[in-house]
Amino acid sequence: MTLLMEKTKIGENIKRLRQKAGFSQDVLSKKTNLAFHTIAKIESGSTPDPRIATAKKIADVLGVTIDELMR
Repeated sequence: MTLLMEKTKIGENIKRLRQKAGFSQDVLSKKTNLAFHTIAKIESGSTPDPRIATAKKIADVLGVTIDELMR
């Protein structure tokens, strides 16, 4: 798996985990105190490499580790 493929995987995982939790992108953005467009861009792959602090906020709200977001 290439680095780019690994980076885009985080967006797919966030979307899957967010939906599993029953959150919309808007709800996740509010719970993480991140802009809605930040969540949308990560999930769509437009921002394939979010900052660690951003990933940590998302992981915390979704109840997973950053490693789980990257798998």
